[in-house]
Order: sequence, then structure tokens, then C-alpha cells
Amino acid sequence: MTTPTVVVLGSFVVDLMCRTPHLPARGETVFGGPFKMGPGGKGSNQAVAAARAGASVTFITKLGKDEFGDMARRTFHQEGFPDRFIYESPTHETGAALIMVEDGTAENAITVSVGACNHITDAEVDAAESTIAKAKIFLTQLETNLSATYRGLAIAQRHKVPAVLNPAPVQPLAESAYVGLDYFTPNETEASKLSGIAVATAADADRAADVFLKRGVKNVLITLGAQGVYVKNAKLAQLIPAYNIGKPVDTTGAGDAFNGGFAAALAEGQDLLSAARFGCAVAGLSVTKVGTAPAMPRRADIDALMKKAAA
Repeated sequence: MTTPTVVVLGSFVVDLMCRTPHLPARGETVFGGPFKMGPGGKGSNQAVAAARAGASVTFITKLGKDEFGDMARRTFHQEGFPDRFIYESPTHETGAALIMVEDGTAENAITVSVGACNHITDAEVDAAESTIAKAKIFLTQLETNLSATYRGLAIAQRHKVPAVLNPAPVQPLAESAYVGLDYFTPNETEASKLSGIAVATAADADRAADVFLKRGVKNVLITLGAQGVYVKNAKLAQLIPAYNIGKPVDTTGAGDAFNGGFAAALAEGQDLLSAARFGCAVAGLSVTKVGTAPAMPRRADIDALMKKAAA
């Protein structure tokens, strides 16, 4: 069997993370626990998740000429990503994310400075057109400049490559971005802001999904944290429950884990609901470890969780 191919366009940033007894209020200083630094960024996290789930991944991003960029290159080499579309900026630094994780709840607060990956040019995306055209799935987010995101989606659509758009970090989208989009994967917060409907339950997600379907999206998947993911298209509407993995350790990369796993499953030919279940398994395992990219699970562990849950 040919290894399923996924092309990911997105960000790399270095995660600077500290645990804290509680997330600080405005103007408050809080003592934190041990500090950790590691590879992150929504695009990179999703690419790592897809690769560890079994896909052959090509990643498109942009780095600075700095130590954080060196960390990125080491990460990509370890995960087996080709370096053809890892661009370098002579004037912008590699991005960074400041992450606080609350002890007890594992909830987080994040500030991202995307740096060089906010300056991907149309020409750099166009250079990857033949690679995107051969992919089974194209996956992107909103943590690079929007012009690059739109360019990548247009190329995928032109070549009839199914595209997944994870609208995170949330920001307004052009109406044209929804038209013909194969898979739209907001979380409850993103779905609320983009639809105008407050989303907390599956019933809320159903109403929000209708907004996106009317805008032209083919399949909507709204992730609901511990509740799972709500899936809706013209023919079905269903909540896929989250896997019971016990108390989470760090929820920071759960959405990225879902998207990477979901893309990998689609690329290997799984149907919509099966791919959503697979994404939930990847997300569930990811929150049992600290960090984002380092916490992404391997295929054997994903299969083992799904087999155990089905028994």
C-alpha cells in the first residue's frame, strides 16, 4: 500500500511553556513551575501529528536565521519532512508562543508571535503547486499570513485535492474561503466567533454548522473538547464522542492533534466519520503528555487505543 500523502502549509514557532497554579488575572504576577521550551506552531504540530499517524508529510513554512530556526530544522529532520519548502527569511525571526498551563485543569492561555511564517510569499506557495497537486489531502490553518493560506487553498481546489482548513487562531475569513471548502474544523470558540452562535453543546454546534454549510462548506467538524467532535454535512449530523483517557495533563496541542490525525486518516481513504474518530483518538492521547509536537502519539498507540475502546 502506498503511504498516504499530506501537504501542510502553516507555522512553526517555539513553545515557551510554564505551568502555573492558576492563570493570572490582568496585572497579576504568578509563580510558575518548571519552564520548558520545545517545537510548536499549529502547522508544525499538525504536520508532526499526521506523520506519526502514518502519513508522508510535506511541510511548507518559513523560518528565521536564528537558534529557533535551527530547532525547527532539527525537528523536521527527525520527523522525516523534506526541506524543499522550508523557506528562510533574512529579516524576520522565527516565531515563538508564550504558553501558560493551569495545574489542576490543564487549561491554557497562549500568546503567539508568528514571526517569519507571517511572511510567506505567493511565489513560495506557488513553488509547491506540483507537490500539492499530487497530495491526497491539503491541510492549513490561520497562523501564517492569510494571503498564503488563501493561495494554498486555491491551488488545492484547482487540482481537486481535498482541503482541510482549521481556522485557528480565529480571525475573520473572506466569504470566498468557505465556498467549496471540503473540511472546516473550528473548535467551539472559533465556531462561535465565525458563526455568531455561542457554541457549548452539540445542539449549539449543529446550528453553527448550518451557518458554515450555507456559506459553501461541504463538511463541518466542530471540536468540543472533552465532548468530542460534532460532524455535519448535507447528509449526516453526528457527535463523535471523545475517548476516555482519564485526567488530561496538558490540553495545549489537542486541536492540532485532531487535525493532523484527521488529515492522515482521510489521506489513507477512511470515510468522514471513521477519520473523525481517528482524529479524536490522536487528540485524546496527545493530552496525556506535556507539550505540543513532542506529545503527538505514534500510530501503534493510536490503533491500540481505538481497538481497546471498541472491545
